[in-house]
Amino acid sequence: MLAGQNYVCGRALATVVFLSLRLGRPLFLEGEAGVGKTEIAKAIAAALGRRLIRLQCYEGLDASSAVYEWNFPAQMVAIRTAEAVEGTDRAALTEELFSDKYLIRRPLLEAMSDQEGGAPVLLIDELDRTDEPFEAFLLEALSDFQVTIPELGTIKAPEPPIVILTSNRTREVHDALKRRCLYHWVDYPNFEREIEILSARAPEASENLSREVVAFVQKLRTEDLFKKPGVAETIDWAKCLLALDVIDLSPEVIADTVGAILKYQDDIQKLEGSEAKRLLEEVKTELAAE
Repeated sequence: MLAGQNYVCGRALATVVFLSLRLGRPLFLEGEAGVGKTEIAKAIAAALGRRLIRLQCYEGLDASSAVYEWNFPAQMVAIRTAEAVEGTDRAALTEELFSDKYLIRRPLLEAMSDQEGGAPVLLIDELDRTDEPFEAFLLEALSDFQVTIPELGTIKAPEPPIVILTSNRTREVHDALKRRCLYHWVDYPNFEREIEILSARAPEASENLSREVVAFVQKLRTEDLFKKPGVAETIDWAKCLLALDVIDLSPEVIADTVGAILKYQDDIQKLEGSEAKRLLEEVKTELAAE
């Protein structure tokens, strides 16, 4: 199923995805940025024909921002309009103001609402960016798949969504939340699997260029870098090289396109001068020896 969406993974990841879908358990994916955690949610949604609802986490995210908001400007217009009309029923106005008509559904509430085509895929992305109070709220929401809106009451999902949580592990997520989920660490792929991924995502690249790109990126991951390039950077770099009609790597080409694989100036400086040439020579020697 995943391969049908051009998502290449190993048996362990495929198995935990299968179990998550079969058992209806949330799936918690941890790993470095750019290794394909977010993409797997997109692949599952596309393969099953389900809607993908994404909650992008950030510092300071609270329950109300993740669940719902009231459309205050529209409510104020309704109040002003009602004030201009004599004999307005205030109880009816209040009931209308806090009805579904003025409710803005945020990702968690939207994921627990009835959907065409079946339960959606709820992607809670980069959970490690939030704080512990939001984790505690999320723990409760994912336990019963329901949320409470004071003005409307409790809303329960007619069918539990398929939940994928991701973390780049900038901090540890609480054990209580992890226990509710099936867990998998998404690591950097080995050489053969990364070649498969690149072939699926950038099929125009020649075999020789693909091997050089993957080998060079994997060599970079062994260096002392602030941010090691992920699979996403491998794919981006290969597409940049294709756009420049590059046939094989050279120190000059690497210098011109290094911004596709390294995103911090300190890391880029480490690759300047003879360092890129040294790494490339090592890569070509190793590939020739195979």
